[in-house]
Amino acid sequence: MTTPLNPLIARFDGQPALVAIEQATRFQSLVVEGAKVYDKIVMSSDRMALIDDFWPEENDWRAAYRPYVVKDGVLQIPVRGVLLNNFPWQLYDWATGYDYIARAFSRGLNDPKVNGIAFVIDSPGGEVAGNFDLVDMIYAGRGQKPMRAFAAESAYSAAYSIASAADTIVVSRTGGVGSIGVVTAHIDVSKALDRVGIAVTFIHFGKHKVDGNPYEPLPDDVKARIQARIDELGAMFVSIVARNRGMEEQVIRDTEALTYTASQATSIGLADEIGPLEDGLAAFAAELSTNRKGNAMGQNTSEQTAVDQASIDKAREEGKTEGLKAGATAERSRIAAIVNSDNGKSRPKMALKMALGDKFATLDSDTVVEMLGDMPEEKAESAENTTGKTFRDAMDSGKNPDIGAPSDDEESRVDATLTRIKGPRKAA
Repeated sequence: MTTPLNPLIARFDGQPALVAIEQATRFQSLVVEGAKVYDKIVMSSDRMALIDDFWPEENDWRAAYRPYVVKDGVLQIPVRGVLLNNFPWQLYDWATGYDYIARAFSRGLNDPKVNGIAFVIDSPGGEVAGNFDLVDMIYAGRGQKPMRAFAAESAYSAAYSIASAADTIVVSRTGGVGSIGVVTAHIDVSKALDRVGIAVTFIHFGKHKVDGNPYEPLPDDVKARIQARIDELGAMFVSIVARNRGMEEQVIRDTEALTYTASQATSIGLADEIGPLEDGLAAFAAELSTNRKGNAMGQNTSEQTAVDQASIDKAREEGKTEGLKAGATAERSRIAAIVNSDNGKSRPKMALKMALGDKFATLDSDTVVEMLGDMPEEKAESAENTTGKTFRDAMDSGKNPDIGAPSDDEESRVDATLTRIKGPRKAA
């Protein structure tokens, strides 16, 4: 068996990966340097204690490898270096674990001091294992708090998968994104072994137990089986990015795992904005602050509007009640002025009819009294109404007395009087 360079690079030996191959040299350098830091952590830590207490105290040396930085209300989650499954650490620019990202993201969603979450990304990619589950988790968090991904400088393959789950992707002007594909490799060292006279013989149970080993050429049928697996994973990757970015799957598939510059990425929909990281973070924080103030003002305005409307409704109801009282008082005064006038006393029946009739409701008491003066006086026996009720009795009974309509002769006299006082009446 070949000897791996270190335990981190061994994770990728013969395994499918989400890595931009054009950054292979950088990738190898990152895992070599990251392994050095990882060795120190493993040698210096109580592994069980770290599992039980994921977030060390700020003054604990281990806190540097599990950063939780909130600035101006924005949680900055670093997604740097090679991305690793089942890895709960963040090793500066060299490596970042999916477990760490998931823990930081969950903490940020539940932290009241965090208004928004920024993924600060510079990575050539990483492992397939664990990536899609992490991305689904981030995508499910949309709407809870604003999320923005910053490719500063690069967000390739596994890193772009994570970036696509955010609401917005910002790329530095010299940065790049893409490489939406899956890769693995088979290394055949059989000829090299032949040259040095080394032969490897496998003793195994199961026809396919040693498929893909590096000590013999890769058979076509084995290659086809590996290719089918890569195709299946690639289809998952395409589907996830299409969902996250709101794009057609065929458009994503047609990129054929190309990498794109900032301007190219924004033109085809793989990114939204171009700009420096610091400016982007400052703008994000400012937007969040403005939105929070706007929401607070909107809530206060809604509450004040509700109070104001309640006051208006109350005032309207009180005004309506007072208006009805005032109207009733004025109407009683008008009727009394008509009935108790000299002309009304000498014509009590007609006075009561005109005081209560709808036809004369728009006329003031003086006008009605003047009209009564033009009418003949009634006989003394007419002073009482046919029901035996006085005027006060009629008004206090809760309904208008049955006074009947004016006769034709009375109507003619009323019209004549109105004509003299107000001019000809308009036809109804």
